[in-house]
Amino acid sequence: MKNKIVNVLCILMGLLFINGGLNKIFKYIPTPDDLPENLQKLNDAFETIGWLMPLVAIVELTGGILFAIPKTRALGAVVLFPVMTGILLVHIFNAPEGLPMAIILMGLNLWILFENRDRYMAMLR
Repeated sequence: MKNKIVNVLCILMGLLFINGGLNKIFKYIPTPDDLPENLQKLNDAFETIGWLMPLVAIVELTGGILFAIPKTRALGAVVLFPVMTGILLVHIFNAPEGLPMAIILMGLNLWILFENRDRYMAMLR
């Protein structure tokens, strides 16, 4: 039962990142008009760096696909960890209303990293 719940949560998180990556490329979800000023400035700054958002989009797409597939989930967790760290920091400092969701997603990512720690040890030897 635990494996089924973890699989569903990981598939949902993977789909969330796939959607986020596709949205960064195709911009099909409009930016809300009532975005706080500091968050709007942050988004504008990210957009002025022309290569940053396409890079994040590719990482989110790749990591989301890998995270959703059980066989590649350990690699997906590693790929998504830097993106999740950035998301968590943005919500801590600029958009605290989204912090609970960011903490849940980071917790799931950390859980998968912890569960697969034996696979990562080979890289450290």
